Amino acid sequence: MKITFHGAARTVTGSKHLITLTNGKKLLLDCGMFQGMGSDTHALNNDFGFLPSDVNYMILSHAHIDHCGLIPKLIKDGYKGKVYATPATIDLAKVLMEDSAVIQETDVKFENKKRALLGLPYAKPLYTVEDALIATEHFEKVDYNTWHTIDENFEFCYTDVGHIIGSAAVHLRINENGKKTTLTFSGDVGRYRDIILKSPEVFPQADYILLESTYGNSLHDEHSPSTDVLLNWIEKTCLEKKGKLIIPAFSVGRTQEILYALNQLELERRLPNLEYFVDSPLSTKATAIIKSYPQYFNNRIQKVLENDSDPFDFKGLKFVKTVDESKMLNYYKNPCVIISASGMAEAGRVKHHISNNIENSRNTILLTGYCEPHSLGGRLMRHPKQVNIYGQPHEVNAEIAEMRSMSAHGDYDDLCQFLACQHPRDVKKIFLVHGEYPVQIDFKKRLERKGFLDVEIPALHQEIGLG
Repeated sequence: MKITFHGAARTVTGSKHLITLTNGKKLLLDCGMFQGMGSDTHALNNDFGFLPSDVNYMILSHAHIDHCGLIPKLIKDGYKGKVYATPATIDLAKVLMEDSAVIQETDVKFENKKRALLGLPYAKPLYTVEDALIATEHFEKVDYNTWHTIDENFEFCYTDVGHIIGSAAVHLRINENGKKTTLTFSGDVGRYRDIILKSPEVFPQADYILLESTYGNSLHDEHSPSTDVLLNWIEKTCLEKKGKLIIPAFSVGRTQEILYALNQLELERRLPNLEYFVDSPLSTKATAIIKSYPQYFNNRIQKVLENDSDPFDFKGLKFVKTVDESKMLNYYKNPCVIISASGMAEAGRVKHHISNNIENSRNTILLTGYCEPHSLGGRLMRHPKQVNIYGQPHEVNAEIAEMRSMSAHGDYDDLCQFLACQHPRDVKKIFLVHGEYPVQIDFKKRLERKGFLDVEIPALHQEIGLG
């Protein structure tokens, strides 16, 4: 048996991990899209590193696009099997994949106008909306904490990891030549003090662990509550400077956390009387889906629900629907808050809002989570004097701010707590995935100090034997 790391290897996005048995059967863990990798992004997404038609099974950890975003292309290119996922993951993945297809088709249409003028061949999207709809027919629901037999070689169980609604760690029992091997893939691990979701669950002892490491050398700021930090930036930008506070936010998870924090401020009668725009049709759909799974909320929100039927709604909130309504925000003169996707500011409507507002010193761009270094969000985090957006240079006069306390990824304390249910000497090897290489080097040393004897950081497309 061997495993090959075709994504999220020494980088955060593009999750794809392929297990191959000696009998030739292949099982794929996630099929995510690379994001924010600069000029390399399209090439990385266009070449899986394996033949989709050779894959027998696929298990999805959760619905973020860097974990599910290439499923339509996988199926279009020849995969015939099922895609196993939790019920909430399926609901979210459907709208996320369709939204990704719409963005690709729109971007390619714009690109082909330029190519036509230059006499270049037309570009094609990785997949279309039709491909995304076809892909949804392959999904099969599997609930948490239930062992599901795929065939005589594979069975698996999901446990909740509290990252987003429906997110799960995958626990595999692999039977090969009379020998049973246990392997856990963490997916993305949430936080043990998340403001909305339950904490990650304990899981069975594993022989091998694929562990995400996005914040493997960081601690989130727990001293300043997210609500207070958010209020500070609203007051500073909108009340003092009379500007716009633009918040790039992932449609699934981050947007709902921000809405919940704003709702809390209203309940505490501290929310400034402003307009709060959610400018992302995907965020609107995702919020409705997340509201339909209250059983995954933690005890704090359960108590809030006793007195507040909608913890994501408050005075002044407006959901922007059409492109024309979104464009009209460029002419909105009053101070306001605009929450828009994508979280890395690499695509979607938020990129246009940043382009139109970044040169005004009254405004603030508030980054609320991880951004790939090459993404627009990642570049803004380095506080440049000038930045290119859509090929045009812009002076960075707006204030660039970060709010790390709202991250849906666990920090190194959370990741170590996630592993606390394991006996280190019984774990044959930990593979660190989903992280930047320097971060992973630091995290590897920390895990070794905790008694894990063999911690490896695989490279892209690296194949490693197990057992």
